[in-house]
Amino acid sequence: MTRPEDDRGQVTPMVAVLAVALLVLGALVFDGGQILTARREANNLARQAARAGAQQLDVAQARVGDFTLDPVAAEQTARTFLADQGVTPTAVRVLGDRVEVTITLTQPTPLLSIVGIDERTVTATASARAVRGVTGDGT
Repeated sequence: MTRPEDDRGQVTPMVAVLAVALLVLGALVFDGGQILTARREANNLARQAARAGAQQLDVAQARVGDFTLDPVAAEQTARTFLADQGVTPTAVRVLGDRVEVTITLTQPTPLLSIVGIDERTVTATASARAVRGVTGDGT
């Protein structure tokens, strides 16, 4: 039994397509993991900055028994914390007894750049409240 001559090389295009598909899949797994790590890092930084800001009480008010935030010091402390980490916040807001911090990080995607995706942006927002003592609602 003889093989037809025109069957030669038909596997080559399929192997090439599968190789590219596997390369893109590997890039998606690796760079996707890096994006998830960046998202976690952004969330952690936003939480830490908000907590640092929420610790800035107005000293003059605290001396008379009124424990309120110093809004200027709270915002400045949150911004300074992030600057020390090399991050510029998107927003820092002091709303009553709460400090809210939003940051945006850009994660390069070196492997996905093969298919035109050079970077991804992740954003995280966190807030912290200034409280005195232990409260009944678990905060």
